[in-house]
Amino acid sequence: MKKTDARKIVELLKKAYPEASCSLDFETPMQAVVAVILSAQCTDERVNKTTPALFKICKTPKDFANLDIKELENFIHPCGFYKNKAKNIKLCSRQILENFNGNVPNNMEDLMSLSGVGRKTANVVMLEVFGIAQGIAVDTHAKRISNLMGLSKEKEPEKIEQDLIKFFPKDTLKDINHLLVFHGRNTCIARKPKCDKCIVNSFCKFYKNL
Repeated sequence: MKKTDARKIVELLKKAYPEASCSLDFETPMQAVVAVILSAQCTDERVNKTTPALFKICKTPKDFANLDIKELENFIHPCGFYKNKAKNIKLCSRQILENFNGNVPNNMEDLMSLSGVGRKTANVVMLEVFGIAQGIAVDTHAKRISNLMGLSKEKEPEKIEQDLIKFFPKDTLKDINHLLVFHGRNTCIARKPKCDKCIVNSFCKFYKNL
C-alpha cells in the first residue's frame, strides 16, 4: 500500500465514525490508568459498568493505595483476572506516590515503569490524559485490521505500532486508534467482517483477495 493512501484512509474513517473517541469513562489521571489496566482482555463496556462504584471512592493514587486489596478485588471482579489486576493497581499507585510525588507521569518511559502498564496502556494515558499522541495503542481491533488491510505483517503489538507510525502522518496519530476501534466494532468485525459495506475496502489487501 502506498504511503500517500494513509491520509485518505484516515479521512474516510473519520467520515464514517465522526464520534470516534476513547470509550473508557474516568475523571482523573489515576482513574484513567486503572480503567486501561482493567480493559485488558475485557470490553470497555464491561469496564464502564464496573468502575463507577470504585471511582466514587478512589480518585487519586493515594486512594487506590489505601484501599484494602480484597475490597479492590470485589470492585473489579467482573473485569476478569481481578487478582492480578488488583495487585498491579495497588503496586502502580504506590509507585506513583513514591517515585513521582503522587502524580501520574506524563512520558512513556516513566509510565511504562509502572506495574501493569505496558506500551498500549501508556499510549492511551498519554493521549487521553495529556493530549499527546506519542504512538498508537495497538489493541485487538488495531492488530486485526492492520493485518487484514496489509498495513503490517507483524503479530506483536509493538512491531505493528512501528509499522503504523511509519505509514500514517504524525498529525493523524491521535485519531488512528479510536478510528480502528470503531471500525473494528462496527464493520471489520472479527467473526464476520462486513467487507462489502467497508468504506476503506479499496485499500484492503484481504478484500482484494476475496
